[in-house]
Amino acid sequence: MADILTLVFKSFITRGSKQFNVLLPSTYSTLVIGDKNISRSLLLFAAVKAASEMGMKVLFLTQTQIKSLPASLQHCMSSLSPDNLKNIKFVYPRTVEELLQEVASLHESTAPPSLVIVDGLEGYLACPGRSHGGQLGQQSSAAHVSALLYDTAAFLTQTLEKRVSSLAPCRVIVSFQSDWEGHAAGDPSGVDPVLQVLDRYFQVRCTLDQDRGSKPTADGSQDLWRVYLSGSGITNATTGGCEDLGVAREWRMNVQPNGSLEFSLV
Repeated sequence: MADILTLVFKSFITRGSKQFNVLLPSTYSTLVIGDKNISRSLLLFAAVKAASEMGMKVLFLTQTQIKSLPASLQHCMSSLSPDNLKNIKFVYPRTVEELLQEVASLHESTAPPSLVIVDGLEGYLACPGRSHGGQLGQQSSAAHVSALLYDTAAFLTQTLEKRVSSLAPCRVIVSFQSDWEGHAAGDPSGVDPVLQVLDRYFQVRCTLDQDRGSKPTADGSQDLWRVYLSGSGITNATTGGCEDLGVAREWRMNVQPNGSLEFSLV
């Protein structure tokens, strides 16, 4: 999945920035941590890129109905094929139980997705339920959802390898905004117990951290973010003889007043 994220970053990279290569496709599960509005935009970019440029079927699971696309995505829609965008399916499960049911049903899919996206996992974990209340309940639900996603992705990977090997493996990307008391959302050094559970299942963590110390532009509208990639998937890529491939771990993301994005390597 991190290979799709780097494709997104590369599409909006600032002119003159040094180039980098896409991460190896074996890194296919990613957890996006940070502001839910920014992370949702990133997930939508990933869905569109995967569908239009990589020919993937995408399943986008979210509680909140998507009424409009980000401005920067609308700007590039004119160059995209409508047929490719039909590969994105939006589903709106309301509770963690409905989310689990949607993921479990993928084992029976006749047209399995190559990319499964869960937008705003924290909303599902906070849903009241018979056995999902409190911190321990959220940890249990997080483990249940993550394990099912992991198992489903492995199953769909085998299915894709038999049917359309070029679309394997099945990638998974999940966004989560921590509300742990005393924990700054997206801080990789935090000790949120739910995050600790999620990190056991996801190979890569993509952290979105607002750069509040940056100087604003002349009109005072500059919105800067630092984007970090970490986790076992990144570590294995760089310690397995891939250092020379230019695997990028950190970017600076600039959200323009019109909503468009610019990325530059740090």
